[in-house]
Amino acid sequence: MSIIDNRKASHDYFIEDRYEAGIALQGWEVKAIRAGRVQLKESYVIVREGEIYLMGMHVSPLPTASTHIHPDAVRTRKLLLHAEEISKLIGKVEQRGYTLVPLNLHYKNGRVKVDFALGRGKKLYDKRDTAREKDWQREKDRVMKHDTRSSRRDD
Repeated sequence: MSIIDNRKASHDYFIEDRYEAGIALQGWEVKAIRAGRVQLKESYVIVREGEIYLMGMHVSPLPTASTHIHPDAVRTRKLLLHAEEISKLIGKVEQRGYTLVPLNLHYKNGRVKVDFALGRGKKLYDKRDTAREKDWQREKDRVMKHDTRSSRRDD
């Protein structure tokens, strides 16, 4: 069950491989995420000291958050992966100029997971080509829908 999607990711990047990881969260963050107070728009994934971290994910604390905790809405959160997956990702990111982009947040067996992808940044002309292709597909679907309606009337 999806919590939130990063729709801007497919617009800005060519998505190559997808991965799923757990996130190290605090209690107030889990409650806020369950309430839907999370945003992935400006977030990104980095590799630091052989570990992978999610940066820039904004989790707005609930007003009922505990008084002894001072919530940091955009703190760095560690992603939980197996060591061999981490080493494979580090190799791909450093070797070929890929970047790691978070795609969505979802529940799996009651736990909050993040899908992220190995992506290559799109240039402006690539974004234009993608938009042009979407427009063409939409127009083609509209014409096909119109043709099927007119052929039914002829019967």
